[in-house]
Amino acid sequence: MPQTQSQISRPGLLRQLGFFSATALVISNMVGTGIFATTGFMAGDLGSAALIIACWTAGALFAFAGALSYSELGVNFPSSGGEYVYLTHAFGPEWGFMTGWVSFFAGFSAPIAVTALAFTEYLSHFFPALSQANTPIVLGSGILSLHLGPAQAVACGLIAVLTVLNCLGVGFTAKIQNSLTVTKLCVIIGFVVLGLAFGTGSWSHFSQHIARTSTASLPAQFAISLLWVMFGYSGWNAATYVAEEVHRPERTLPAALAAGSALVAVLYLGLNVVYIYSTPLEQMKGVIKVGALSASNLFGPGIAGVFSALMALSIVATVNAELTIGPRVYYAMAKNRAFFPAAARVNPRYHTPVFAILSQGLCAMAMTLTSFRDLLTYIGMSLTIFTVLSVASLMVFRRRRPGWQRLRAIDFAYPLLPVSYILVGAAMVIFGFKEATVASLTAFATVGVGALVYHFVLRPRPSE
Repeated sequence: MPQTQSQISRPGLLRQLGFFSATALVISNMVGTGIFATTGFMAGDLGSAALIIACWTAGALFAFAGALSYSELGVNFPSSGGEYVYLTHAFGPEWGFMTGWVSFFAGFSAPIAVTALAFTEYLSHFFPALSQANTPIVLGSGILSLHLGPAQAVACGLIAVLTVLNCLGVGFTAKIQNSLTVTKLCVIIGFVVLGLAFGTGSWSHFSQHIARTSTASLPAQFAISLLWVMFGYSGWNAATYVAEEVHRPERTLPAALAAGSALVAVLYLGLNVVYIYSTPLEQMKGVIKVGALSASNLFGPGIAGVFSALMALSIVATVNAELTIGPRVYYAMAKNRAFFPAAARVNPRYHTPVFAILSQGLCAMAMTLTSFRDLLTYIGMSLTIFTVLSVASLMVFRRRRPGWQRLRAIDFAYPLLPVSYILVGAAMVIFGFKEATVASLTAFATVGVGALVYHFVLRPRPSE
């Protein structure tokens, strides 16, 4: 069908991102709150250094299996939107809408909020009032509580500034992102190398076992901790969300997903080794800014301040990456009349979905008022449900579509990789629901509300 003049002149997204920029998005979206803020919780809940390393290793294998599966999906659907595109084609528009709906809240807005709060936690090394432990006003308890204080104000300010910058164009923010990503990698690699080479630590920490703070059985707690780990690894699918803006997606997407995931897995394991080498598990229990604590033990409080500042800057890169990627999901949905129409509007000057970017920024700012630990479980549960469904869609497409482009990495021992991902993800959801019921119910409630919104508001009617 020929295009109308309005369709031809309508502004759209541009293919501006190459391999380096796409990989930078993957790395920056992965390396953030998860690795800088969850190992302290895991120390208390698991009580063993070996189990912490095992959990991060299992997460790496799980993420890599997911990244390979998404690579094949991305090659066959080189358009923005990620899971929304895959589930719509595999299971129908209602499932596509629900993954986009959940992405808005749990996939991007909540992680942006958690990451911004981690930023304030590292700044609390210099300004103690910015620590969540010093929040002056807490209303309620658990995931439904409201936290009001300086930490939340600074986190909201960071989100607001980066939201505005993202409205100015993906090419502009990609330059900022590339610089921040290089800085982040230098900080992490420097911290690992210098910590092991010159820091004051002890390898005896790896043989320590401490009293656990969790009452759940070890298998159940391992699954719950794996939910947090998968939040740390969750950016492995980042490049698929901007597929419509990637040069030669059939080659760039698989390379960016694989390279980004593999590099981050090595960095995460290296960081956890340094954390445990530097700090006894008992001292690490429940600490959010575990990187700053490790730096202090390795190099003394003076050098710890330098690393705290650099880690805070590294976390800014993660906030920026998430603010860049999320709106492309809502944009893709709105173009197909599966989200609010304003999300499909692209600014004619900057070629960015401004309404989608601003909406996400406002939602993330509101979520900074929520409990940090419960947000982690809510995010991990929500993301796992829909990434499992997306990987399952790969098996559906392979069966339904004879001309489907297949990756050799998936063909090897097929269906080992996708089935493994599905089984492990299902176990995480079941154990998570059993042991963290309220946060899990909140995740399922988000899905349920999305289904109602689609059914009563956005579902096409027979007369349309």
